[in-house]
Amino acid sequence: MQSFLEKWAEAAYITTGLFWMALWAFALGYLVSSMIQVFVTQERMQKLMGKDNLKSISLGTFFGFISSSCSFAALATTKSLFKKGSGFISSMAFLLASTNLVVELGIIIALFLSWQFVVGEYIGGVLLILISWGFIKLTKPQKLIEKVRNRLGSASGEHQHKTSWKKEIKTREGWAKVGMQYHMEWDMVWKDVSVGFTIAGIIAAFVPASFFETLFIGTGQSSQADLSFLQILQHTVIGPVAAFFTFIGSMGNIPLAALLFENGVSFAGVMAFIFSDLVVFPVLRIHARYYGWRMSLYILLMLFTALVGTTLLLHYGLLSFDLLPERKGGGISQMQYFQIDYGFFLNIVFLALSAYVIYLSRSTKMSGHHGHEMPDKGWLETILRYAAWISYLWLAVGLFLRFIL
Repeated sequence: MQSFLEKWAEAAYITTGLFWMALWAFALGYLVSSMIQVFVTQERMQKLMGKDNLKSISLGTFFGFISSSCSFAALATTKSLFKKGSGFISSMAFLLASTNLVVELGIIIALFLSWQFVVGEYIGGVLLILISWGFIKLTKPQKLIEKVRNRLGSASGEHQHKTSWKKEIKTREGWAKVGMQYHMEWDMVWKDVSVGFTIAGIIAAFVPASFFETLFIGTGQSSQADLSFLQILQHTVIGPVAAFFTFIGSMGNIPLAALLFENGVSFAGVMAFIFSDLVVFPVLRIHARYYGWRMSLYILLMLFTALVGTTLLLHYGLLSFDLLPERKGGGISQMQYFQIDYGFFLNIVFLALSAYVIYLSRSTKMSGHHGHEMPDKGWLETILRYAAWISYLWLAVGLFLRFIL
């Protein structure tokens, strides 16, 4: 019993330490994302994405990059763009870019993993789009696409944002909208982040390395270069399966990805886990609600094919240049989290900025501001909310135990 309580206290300490370490990165990423969401509107993006040619797909990728958001918000925005006339491939490029080619995700990956994973995230995001493009061209789902367009109907009469961003960025109301959007960004991810970081702490404290060696074949070997192709392929398939059972967004999954790598999972397996936020069951259900089950399963097959192909290319590309990341030892359970260093001062600065923009949003009268269109997640939203509150109770008791033990 004493051992269990000590591990509980350790798990709670690791979770809070990981979040404190990443707090400034979350705040920076969501401030940047909120500014883009307010000053670069969806209507301006859609005008340039109406065809499935190289220009439209490139612009869809770029607009996805600057419109970074959580998976569920990206699904809703992608549906809206497609409904308003964007090409199907351009819309998929937007979806993949807005969930993978994002500033805040790259910062969090750099904090918990290494530069190779950051490079893999951004190059992999582009590869996901290119492979998906090729998959769509080969399978030619034009009839299915037309059926989905008819299902969605017309987008006429929807709100059109006409204020110039150059004027809006100079106004109090413009920055108040940024504050409102910033609050919405956190409102979309707080449950995923809370549960994800809590699970990471629990796994770090309670789960032995032997579990990962059983789940991911070959993880007991000293070097990734010793793994066979079939073992690497198994890692790329099991990574999404592991992500499926967490069903949380990529931001919450990064500490878990760090744990996987710390316990011997290959670079390909970890990247597959990170890229898996769009192939989990809740996303499948939301796609089915928007487009019907046939299109939902088609998108799932497309994304899973792109995911496996991308992670294999990244792994063997880095291996060919002898650049695969090596585990440093120690791991996240041995980190010193609460120190007076650059992270401490960055946290203070971005907490102050966060408070200021939220204050502006609460104290400024605004004309209608349209943020992310969120799908009705139903049971998933309820489960995550309760799981987040249970996580807070777990952490509170664990930190109390750490204080008294």
